Amino acid sequence: MVRKAVLPVAGLGTRFLPATKIIAKEMLPVVDKPAIQYIVEEVARAGVEDVLLVTGMGKSSMEDHFDRRLDLEAALAAKGKDEELALVRGLSELVTMHAVRQHEPLGLGHAILQAAGHVAEDESFVCCLGDDFLHPESDFVERMVEAHERTGRPVIALMEVPDDQVHLYGAAAVEPTDRDGEFRVTHMVEKPDPGTQPSNLIMVGRYVLPGSVFGYIRDTPPGRGGEIQITDALQAMAAEEPIIGLKLDVDRYDTGDKLGYLQATVQLAAMRDDLGPDFLAWLRGWLAEHDG
Repeated sequence: MVRKAVLPVAGLGTRFLPATKIIAKEMLPVVDKPAIQYIVEEVARAGVEDVLLVTGMGKSSMEDHFDRRLDLEAALAAKGKDEELALVRGLSELVTMHAVRQHEPLGLGHAILQAAGHVAEDESFVCCLGDDFLHPESDFVERMVEAHERTGRPVIALMEVPDDQVHLYGAAAVEPTDRDGEFRVTHMVEKPDPGTQPSNLIMVGRYVLPGSVFGYIRDTPPGRGGEIQITDALQAMAAEEPIIGLKLDVDRYDTGDKLGYLQATVQLAAMRDDLGPDFLAWLRGWLAEHDG
């Protein structure tokens, strides 16, 4: 059973400066939750009980967010704010949280390798990047876990993009299977030159990996950008036997840049029963006033 998750969240968040000079980008609120909380809730729905944050300098606020805050709890209890108290206490009960530092920014593969002391070679784990999260009611990660447990192979999330955008991502060469939306991935290329991409299916930030991946990462030399890429390690695994790709079929919110962050905030606010009707009414009125 897959019960652990690794979240590489050591990035500096320079796209959001000056807001991220002190605040971790993963702690920026999307409506009323930090982005990292959506990801932790996502893996918890998949049965994950243990989360390891791979952090860097200035990232301790993420650990604090999922810890107890006794003075705040006492203040809420004294004021009879039971709903808010339950929300605050519930954060520490979602998962067991751990953290380890990535001291140098040497690539995603290197970041994942920092989990080798926490995840055994014979264990499997979910890996989620901190720049995006899936629909708050999505079961996509659960289905990735099921595919891994069924096949024993690494599982990666794939998303279809226009041909002229493939060079921005890692792309996958795939073969169909008899399962809808599931592919055998035979080859991967990190940010292929335009016109050389194997398909228009790109790898997005969700993986279910066996602990044996650490050995492949250790054997992976620095690649594109002088960094140790998880794509190169997975390519070595796929060369021995195809790995599994699942095509994303749920909403994905990209909070890695300003436009995606704003889109995520608007979409999630619009879906809320308590905010959506009033928010959409205001937004429609504002758009009507400012049209043209």
